[in-house]
Amino acid sequence: MKYVTEYRDADLVQAVLREIRRTVTRPHTLMEICGGQTHAIVRHGLDQLLPEQIELVHGPGCPVCVTPLELIDKALTIAEQPGVIFTSYGDMLRVPGSGRDLFMVRANGGDVRVVYSPLDAVKIAQENPDKQVVFFAIGFETTAPANAMSVLQAQALGLDNFSVLVSHVCVPPAMHAILGSPDNRVQGFLAAGHVCAVMGYWQYPPIATQYQVPIAITGFEPLDVIQGILAVVRSLEQGKIEVNNAYARAVTYEGNKAAQQVIDRVFEVRDRQWRGIGPISQSGWGLRPTFVQFDAEHRFDLGAIDTQESPICIAGQILQGLKKPHHCPAFGRQCTPETPLGATMVSSEGACAAYYRYGRHLILESAHV
Repeated sequence: MKYVTEYRDADLVQAVLREIRRTVTRPHTLMEICGGQTHAIVRHGLDQLLPEQIELVHGPGCPVCVTPLELIDKALTIAEQPGVIFTSYGDMLRVPGSGRDLFMVRANGGDVRVVYSPLDAVKIAQENPDKQVVFFAIGFETTAPANAMSVLQAQALGLDNFSVLVSHVCVPPAMHAILGSPDNRVQGFLAAGHVCAVMGYWQYPPIATQYQVPIAITGFEPLDVIQGILAVVRSLEQGKIEVNNAYARAVTYEGNKAAQQVIDRVFEVRDRQWRGIGPISQSGWGLRPTFVQFDAEHRFDLGAIDTQESPICIAGQILQGLKKPHHCPAFGRQCTPETPLGATMVSSEGACAAYYRYGRHLILESAHV
């Protein structure tokens, strides 16, 4: 398949790895922003193929993982209410709130449905005029255009029984938060190609300059990731602070202007809470006041939400690149995909899920035998 098969060619990957080995002369710590990149790295063992001077740490680029616990609990409260059809992508159903998840709500009689597009939720609202239909609108910049279009479509159809529970977060403010932390040890970034396909990468050169870290935009195939690593390592070794587009087949500097216009029409920038990380100023989107009738938080009286995180889950430190999944004492033991303590174990892009799915916990177990 064009643009896929060649980016999985083992010989090409090995050639780039050899170039990385020739280039690197000192230790470097790099962070891949996106959970999709994390899964590609762990699935193909790319981190284990790199020279020992290069360490990859995993960033907060999983929207399911960083959706705040309070919002998960709000989703559960809404989904429990009679007369509500709560719709979501499938990976949100097992994300733990304070003691339960959406699967449990469905098991107890709640009408919780998996959809593959927010427009599916709009259609459900059309077909069920006597029900309140809520779509859990989470994501980074990649899902924002479709979520915005669902609101515009509901408005055009005159639907008064459709609303969205919004948890949109943005990548550049998270990069600022990580690089500005006193505990930061990230020296270079692999930026998320699908985010940049929507938003472009014009926001990244000022970040690179401010914190003196090179950035490479990469895709999600093995060769994409390795080429991005090579670009960042070359910059570090040469003392250059630059932004390299290693995903030019999908990303332009300006991004998708039409998608950006749709986002700007429906959403406005807001402060956001990130699960495991805390508040980040101006780091997300919420509905503009002109669309408040489609805001589920405004539509439903939720009252006070009392949240309780697992005391032993270290997902927040993992999302900031301070620790890795196997540093958690519960990883692969108390915390598994069937019995998760945090969102990073159940999300399809979570770092803990990647380590578990591709057998890193088995390696750790054998090491202790």
